[in-house]
Amino acid sequence: MKVLIAQPKRESTLESLKKVISIRPNVDIILFPEGYFSSDKIESVSQLAKDLNVYIVCGYKDQESKDRAIIINPFGKVILERAKTPEGESLYVPSKVEDGGRKFGFVLCREIFQGINGMGQEQVDIIFNPIGVGMFSEEQFTQWTGEARKLAVEQQTIVVGVSHADGSYRDCGFSIPIAYCFDKNGKDLLILKNDTRSIIIDTESHSAEFVKYAPVF
Repeated sequence: MKVLIAQPKRESTLESLKKVISIRPNVDIILFPEGYFSSDKIESVSQLAKDLNVYIVCGYKDQESKDRAIIINPFGKVILERAKTPEGESLYVPSKVEDGGRKFGFVLCREIFQGINGMGQEQVDIIFNPIGVGMFSEEQFTQWTGEARKLAVEQQTIVVGVSHADGSYRDCGFSIPIAYCFDKNGKDLLILKNDTRSIIIDTESHSAEFVKYAPVF
């Protein structure tokens, strides 16, 4: 599978997603961060997935501004949608879904720390980890990527995650934007730290290439 990983700035429109769609990337999946769009944009995002014939994976805000997980398939159908698991509780379901012969796992932001005990043993092809904002410290960066590695090994699959390019945890003023991908052995396929370029990961060849956008004049 080819996965386009994007680190947009937080926005109330869908301009960053439309920009990705506009270049017609040859990918199977587009991964955006947690809370990228609001619930009133679900229909528009579904149409974009259908237009490009791709899966769109991210998090969105509901009408009460609560974070929720969502996967939309290439036919514009929502195949996974649920609330974010509160801290200290067991991982909400569904955390795995099958569609078109592919099996996906989903841990929304800090659910990465609930995944090992909560995802069960059913094999999936890839696990997604949309993240709201970047890491608030170097220590958190190390903890987060370490947990993602452990989940990849535990589930024997690829784990991929991405944050927004801007914003900070509880507006603390410090943020390390992040994008990562680990294989089933916990090996780095990608770690972007303070590098907010969009990138395409090929999970079969384990190769990566940065996305090239047309210049704006």
